[in-house]
Amino acid sequence: MAQQMAESLPIDIHYNKLLDWLVSRRHCSKDWQKATITIREKINTAIQDMPEVEEISALLEGTYINYFHCLTILRLLKETESGKKNIFGQYSSQRMKDWAEIVKLFEKDGVYLGEVAQMVSRNVNYEIPALKKQIGKCQQIQKDCTRKEADYSTNQSELRRKYDASCKQMGIEGKKIKSELAALVRDLPTEYQKMAKTTKSLQPAVDYYQNFVSFVMKSDKFESESLQFLKFIISNGDVTTYQWRTGSAPVKVEDTNIQIDTTDEQEVVEETGDIDWGGEEDQIDFGADINLDITDITVESGGAETELKGEDENGIDYGDLIEEETKDISVATTGDGVARGKDALSVLDNPDTRNEFINDLLELEAFLTQRLSEMSSEDDVLAGSQFQSAPSAIQIDASKVKDMLNKVKGILEQLTSVQMQHLLLIRNSPRYVERLRDSLKQTLTLADKMVFYEKEMVVKRKEALEEQGQLEPKLDTLVSKTKVMQKQMEGEISKKYKDRPVNIMGEINTI
Repeated sequence: MAQQMAESLPIDIHYNKLLDWLVSRRHCSKDWQKATITIREKINTAIQDMPEVEEISALLEGTYINYFHCLTILRLLKETESGKKNIFGQYSSQRMKDWAEIVKLFEKDGVYLGEVAQMVSRNVNYEIPALKKQIGKCQQIQKDCTRKEADYSTNQSELRRKYDASCKQMGIEGKKIKSELAALVRDLPTEYQKMAKTTKSLQPAVDYYQNFVSFVMKSDKFESESLQFLKFIISNGDVTTYQWRTGSAPVKVEDTNIQIDTTDEQEVVEETGDIDWGGEEDQIDFGADINLDITDITVESGGAETELKGEDENGIDYGDLIEEETKDISVATTGDGVARGKDALSVLDNPDTRNEFINDLLELEAFLTQRLSEMSSEDDVLAGSQFQSAPSAIQIDASKVKDMLNKVKGILEQLTSVQMQHLLLIRNSPRYVERLRDSLKQTLTLADKMVFYEKEMVVKRKEALEEQGQLEPKLDTLVSKTKVMQKQMEGEISKKYKDRPVNIMGEINTI
């Protein structure tokens, strides 16, 4: 009874210990590997001469032939003419003889058990994990490529947006940068004339300022000393510096325009096409935003030179622009009526007089801002009683003061805008045009590089997807065959123990 119960108990063997278990119980010889060398040679010879049977061809294709495969081949050959025997009970076909011999060699000393046990262990421990790892790598590459595609797309869109914003800020389309900037510089005199014409609308603000200060100070002296340059512009417009200095118009004005060479300029191309940008390892880190807005450039016009401090955010050093060759602007002291050098410049084009104009506007703006603040405060009742005896010219409401202030600010914004700063720099240094153009083109080049990398990621992602598609069927096939070998080994061992249940345990059941 006890023996019957013991015979019904299952035999559990860990797949990693399967080969040692077979050797220790003498089901397999220790030297089984030596015998496999001869068997492999005979298998390689036998498969050279096989009949055109579909099942056999499918079995031999891409498969490492083991003992159980040989049994299947032998069974299939028996169903063909090769399976016929002669009168002595021997196979008449050499094919049958070859495969029958191979099967006997496998069964001798349990060679087939050792080989299959080793194959199961190798598949579970190495082959299947390696394929899974490779598939996981392909999946990770696809994720990384998808993320980088989005990053490159965002970067190139941001760079093009900044390029368009910079061009818009400078008032150009961005197709032919030098030509468009040169056209803007040529239009500067017209812009100055428009600005001077607009300045005439400031006459009420100037009168209000002077009347107010004269009333408060009880003196008309301030009226003749304040805002002299602003009043000159209102009265005369954007005339030559010669006229401002001497009080009379010149007989002749010498040309002071700086010519910008645009003869060799080509249209900016937004798509670079097939350009070899190098490998992905050479990519540029865009962690910091690229800013083309050169808003920290200040034009200090204490003399003939335009002073630029430091570098802009694009890494362009403007420190040596003051060394650029400029016109020899010398003040004419002769009385021949010819305006040359600085005297030939208009008062708004001349850095010195333009600064005086800006100073007057800032003074008027400060007064109107302060006055508007006083009129809006809660203590305006006391201030109002103070001005009850004031002339009607200074007793105006806050809305009119606010309107005056807006007009002053409007002219100041025109003079100090980024576009005007660029134009003034170009006006005083032609080489600045080259640097500005190179800076803008570099932005487009970087944008095109982002497009190239984005396309590269698309190709790389597709390649990884194709590789994954090739590996997954291989993995499924290997897992399936390993499971089959597991069941075959369990069956063979069970035969040796009177059909007791045999379980090969471990990771093999979870692959």
